[in-house]
Amino acid sequence: MSELFTSVEDLAERIPDGAKVALAPDYSGCSMVTARALIARGAKDLHLIGVPSVGFQGDMLIGAGCVETLETAAVTLDEYGPAPRFMAAAKAGSIKVIDGTCPAIHAGLQAAEKGIPFMPVRGIVGSDLLKHRDDWTTGTDPFGEQDGPLVLVKAIQPDVTLIHVPLADRNGNAWIGVRREMMVMAHAARETFVTADEIYDGDLLADEQLAPGTIPGLYVSAVSQAANGAWPVGLFGRYGPDDAHLRDYLERARTDEGFASYLDEFVYAPKAAE
Repeated sequence: MSELFTSVEDLAERIPDGAKVALAPDYSGCSMVTARALIARGAKDLHLIGVPSVGFQGDMLIGAGCVETLETAAVTLDEYGPAPRFMAAAKAGSIKVIDGTCPAIHAGLQAAEKGIPFMPVRGIVGSDLLKHRDDWTTGTDPFGEQDGPLVLVKAIQPDVTLIHVPLADRNGNAWIGVRREMMVMAHAARETFVTADEIYDGDLLADEQLAPGTIPGLYVSAVSQAANGAWPVGLFGRYGPDDAHLRDYLERARTDEGFASYLDEFVYAPKAAE
């Protein structure tokens, strides 16, 4: 293994308190194993960026007191119901919530990946969000080809992008398939930490079928092999969500005591996924 490779615990140690961390949605590539490691190490004051939303990993980190700010278009556990720890924190005012939209978050990351200060977006014009986002402003087409205002969304540069993928190779290349949001996340961030179900025996960029869906190792700071590392939310092309476990989490996380018992069982004294 190259010097890129490390342990999950080391990845969590390398995400400092107060870091701005970009997370993928549940249907994409969630490094749940690193989220649990962050909770176990007692991470604090994180600024989470949902790209464009967050689910179980965000809810767990919020419930464990690891999060100061949440910037996202949505917090959703999909068919499992509302996110209980997020709802409790939002009602208590214990976290700062920065409301965004899916296009705005993607546009902000695209600006960062291109090294420019902002990206114009038209669809937010007229939204009440503009009253609450002092980091957005309005402008017009400088070429005069289109009438009407544009919203200028400030670049979003995460300190760390944290993702889980089916395959990574020994050069740090990480295969994401069609989940292109993770490519933008890696391009935009200062560092990208990857956990991978499997280490590919070869060069992903040398394979004509895999290369188009591969983040080049140039953008990856560290990799950890973690089989089943997205559990319990599932991983595209590999395994589905653990429905029974997720429903158990949702039921327990409705109360402070239930959530604490969940952390005791699956984070502080973890039971391995089947």
